[in-house]
Amino acid sequence: MKINLYQVDAFTSKPFAGNPAAVCPLNEWLSDTLLQAIAAENNLSETAFFIRSENGYHLRWFTPSVEVDLCGHATLAAAWVIFHTLGETAEVIRFDTRSGELRVRRDGDALAMDFPAKILEPLDENREVLNALGLERAEAVMISDDIVVVIDDERLIDQLQPDMTRLKQLPGRGVVVTAAGREFDFISRWFGPKVGVEEDPVTGSAHTSLAPYWSARLDKTSMTAQQGGQRKGQLTCDIQGDRVVLKGRVAPYLEGFVILPDG
Repeated sequence: MKINLYQVDAFTSKPFAGNPAAVCPLNEWLSDTLLQAIAAENNLSETAFFIRSENGYHLRWFTPSVEVDLCGHATLAAAWVIFHTLGETAEVIRFDTRSGELRVRRDGDALAMDFPAKILEPLDENREVLNALGLERAEAVMISDDIVVVIDDERLIDQLQPDMTRLKQLPGRGVVVTAAGREFDFISRWFGPKVGVEEDPVTGSAHTSLAPYWSARLDKTSMTAQQGGQRKGQLTCDIQGDRVVLKGRVAPYLEGFVILPDG
């Protein structure tokens, strides 16, 4: 048995940048064990699997080690495959996910994802977080599903060399370090060794926390953002009430098949 596999680079207009994701359309669900094994074999930060549902598509995301509740770049990748490879003619795709209904629409040569905004709360474990990141100070340390560390110098973002063992001991899904930027409204890097991803180049779901924070701080409802270390990607974040609309482009890279074992 074979299933189709597409690998695309999300949040970039050209290959070899942004965040790579694998996408596997399915006719019916495989076992969770097999889905996890495929994601581990792909060895990308996320593999997205979807099947058609009554009102759209049922979408799930797996890192090499766990299934996750929300993934932005793999949602963008799945929508691109549905629109551009499978020939979906609708203007809006509805995904049923562990985080509720998510919608992705065409936006010129980009795609726009509509996600619920997340509110950050102060985190008291500041010293443990800063030690794990190798930072002396931060403007703020907060948490939603990720720990968010705000620093005052964007030049430090590229220099980060966090201690992954220490990061695994911290609460939350991952840790994102962010600063105001000169070329972009804000920049960031995201680390998630607890979920099997030491660094994710562009984490759409993290921007559901970052965008509301920077919107309030910058007094802007539409912002440009860049995330990543050696590999970077770009997106636009629009605040619409209690929703965050993330806009980005996708560059295709690979098409192939997963050959499933008998039995």
